[in-house]
Amino acid sequence: MGIAREVFGDALPVAERYAEFLAGPGVERGLIGPREADRLWERHLINCAVAAEAIPENAQVVDIGSGAGLPGIVLAIVRPDLSVTLLEPLLRRTRFLDEAVALLDLGNVEVRRGRAEEVVADFEADVVTARAVAPLERLVGWALPLLRPGGELLALKGERAAAELDEARPVLKRFEVRTAELLQVGQGKVEPPTTLVRVVAERAPRRAPRSRKRSS
Repeated sequence: MGIAREVFGDALPVAERYAEFLAGPGVERGLIGPREADRLWERHLINCAVAAEAIPENAQVVDIGSGAGLPGIVLAIVRPDLSVTLLEPLLRRTRFLDEAVALLDLGNVEVRRGRAEEVVADFEADVVTARAVAPLERLVGWALPLLRPGGELLALKGERAAAELDEARPVLKRFEVRTAELLQVGQGKVEPPTTLVRVVAERAPRRAPRSRKRSS
């Protein structure tokens, strides 16, 4: 737990409670795979926490497709200066998120049920985060309309990060983004380091929201 203590600092007890909640109700309700319970720290919690290195102070963060709260809850734990909205369309997942936020007493977190395209009028966020939600070429179309001009999408990606960035170039050009690049964070803390795709919005594109039937 040496690296976890270094990454989370005084917030480590809160992170430990979250890990227990993921390994218990998270697995029982199918939000975390049973095989993931034994590797929550290195594969999930620390992997997400180091993404905070790329987020400016006092930022408004929207975590889309938040699922079990990765990375949104982890970022809120490690960075209490952030204001984090967990955006998730599925009812059973938002219930889990509500329980987790209450259990951890996270006053800097709001849980919101919905899809990104349904709430574009409600946000001009500094940062949008996403992990294991969709390929980048689709993700940018959901994320960029939630950002203020100059805001950033930080997508946690794995070994295909560079390929996804190349595949998304036509979409990025259409949105006239300022920059799109790969970042590695967590050097010396997690192996391999966490790879982020960082996309900076030039302007705040708006699309008319499309209603979709939600599932529970």
